[in-house]
Amino acid sequence: MSFETIDCQVSDGICTITLNRPDQLNAFTVQMANELVEAFTRVNSDDDARAVVVTGAGRAFCAGMDLSVEGNVFGLGTDPEPTMADMQERLDDPRIVEKVRDTGGRVSLAIYACTKPVIAAINGPAVGIGATMTLPMDIRLASDKARIGFVFGRIGIVPEACSSWFLPRIVGISRALEWTYSADILTAQEAYDGGLVRSVYAPDELLSAAYELAHRFVDGHSPVGVALTRQMMWRNSAQPHPVEAHRVDSLAMYYTSFGDGVEGVAAFNEKRPADFTAKVSTDMPPFYPWQD
Repeated sequence: MSFETIDCQVSDGICTITLNRPDQLNAFTVQMANELVEAFTRVNSDDDARAVVVTGAGRAFCAGMDLSVEGNVFGLGTDPEPTMADMQERLDDPRIVEKVRDTGGRVSLAIYACTKPVIAAINGPAVGIGATMTLPMDIRLASDKARIGFVFGRIGIVPEACSSWFLPRIVGISRALEWTYSADILTAQEAYDGGLVRSVYAPDELLSAAYELAHRFVDGHSPVGVALTRQMMWRNSAQPHPVEAHRVDSLAMYYTSFGDGVEGVAAFNEKRPADFTAKVSTDMPPFYPWQD
């Protein structure tokens, strides 16, 4: 994959997406948003990529939106005075996409829809969109040099990138409100103590820890089973009643019990490694995606 603001490489089953504007501390732009959406969309059909690790080039993860560009730095228009009806009925209208929709939100939705485990390796400052883009990732690891801030209140705007949906689910509503009200910059330890970060590492140990975790998630596992598990956890946890999860679980169990399920049981009984052959690109069950 060839991009200008990010680097995307697949090696040993892991797709590494690197935010790649190190001279600007990987500050976020509309172009970076578009490239991240494309990268996360492409990885769904790349069977060589079993998991995704996201990190930053240089000393920062992402210093937030690039506030030095001309015009509206968020890439938004001054018209046509959009309404909530527009957001319900015209969400994919090019005019709404280009001039109204939050660019970070489009990235978060692409990550949410990803069929591969996604791990953030937060190697340095991650503020604004640099923090919120990590929320739809499954696991966040941080360098002890990381600094994380939901700083929107400092520049007169509001949390974005679907963070009002993700952040309270990760850290609880009270902590989410405290962090967004105060707009404080958190140390890696404070983010860990608050439940945002899984673990903290020395800078030179961060990426290897992320790759080790990624391999634990996918090696020896059915790619289709992993993809469904990711989507089931994210989608079903937001449903109002467990019967909604039961509907999905039933279909997922039904379809995975054939093919890879048969191989998995045989391998268990024969005490040998399983040889799973189903591919995410071609073998997802017919009910997927649901709730779209």
